[in-house]
Amino acid sequence: MDATTKINNILLVVTGLSPQVVTETLFALHCQGHILPDQIHILTTTEGYRRAQLTLINDGWLARFYSDYQLPPPEFSEENIHVLQNSDGQSLDDIRTQTDNQAMADTITEWIRTFTSRTDNSLHVSIAGGRKTMGFYAGYALSLYGRIHDRLSHVLVSADYESHPQFYYPTPYSQVIYGNDPTRKPLDTQNADVMLADIAFVRLRHGLDNSLLQGKSSFSESVARAQRAIGPAHLTIDFKQRSLKAHNTVIKLGPTEFAFYNWLLQRQLAGQNNPGCPADGAPEQCYAEQYIKEYRAICGELGGADRTLQTLMHGMSKAFFEQRKSRINKIMKETLGPSASAYLISAVGKRPRTRYQIDLSKEQIQYQQEKKG
Repeated sequence: MDATTKINNILLVVTGLSPQVVTETLFALHCQGHILPDQIHILTTTEGYRRAQLTLINDGWLARFYSDYQLPPPEFSEENIHVLQNSDGQSLDDIRTQTDNQAMADTITEWIRTFTSRTDNSLHVSIAGGRKTMGFYAGYALSLYGRIHDRLSHVLVSADYESHPQFYYPTPYSQVIYGNDPTRKPLDTQNADVMLADIAFVRLRHGLDNSLLQGKSSFSESVARAQRAIGPAHLTIDFKQRSLKAHNTVIKLGPTEFAFYNWLLQRQLAGQNNPGCPADGAPEQCYAEQYIKEYRAICGELGGADRTLQTLMHGMSKAFFEQRKSRINKIMKETLGPSASAYLISAVGKRPRTRYQIDLSKEQIQYQQEKKG
């Protein structure tokens, strides 16, 4: 970054039903001698938007803070309050379902990716408000995309004033409010303790490819691709144990799936074209012959009584291909989690020319035991 470039300092606050975290964070920044933001942005739900609009803007709490401490106000308006959306593009009232949760994660990730894509700004993410999952995703997204000068924080407020609907920041003068509990004891806002706690996070941005940094990506995709970048994919195949080992994790497959996976790998290693799924009602005899060779090399000669060999007598069907692929990918995901992406049987190309491959190079594949045949 050029030393003469004007850096735009952005504060991004995740809030729920307590917009006070915005002014509390600003007070802590000012009190602790940190640079105040040039812009403020809020990520929240529909109800969070309404509360932030009514209190920070209409009721003037944000302007009051800057006036009380004689500070130049930042860029902030209703347009800076961003409502999280579901998968259909509708505003989220709350996070109630797994679909809502995924949509929230994707929206937060995309906002943080966008803010960190510019070279002329510095991003400060506050996770003091909102649901715990909102804060988690904001912190995780910053870990994925954050740069060396970006920061993550949480604001700590003394117990009597925390989440109090009438407390927005410690005022430089005496102002009495009453306890938000049955005692209703009088409290002076100038006596409140508010402190900013920086949160350390691992920066993974350097390991992400440009397409991920520059294009819209879901939270799960970002995590999976970052995981691949952290540790290079490497697969060990053990014929004796009939198992795979990836990212130091053993993956157990049944003989039918193990042979199918190895069949795909052998085609790739031999430089053959990636196979497509057989058409419905048109089984592939060549696929079946190649597969049976791998199957017998693993299991030995089991004769015509073996059900798998009987199934392939007239070629490899669409159902057989899809069932093996789905079963293997399910086991990979259940065993490896986000690390599974490099080892999955993935589709390449568009229908009707879709092909399937395992995204590993020859150097990433190691055979530990010899085949039987």
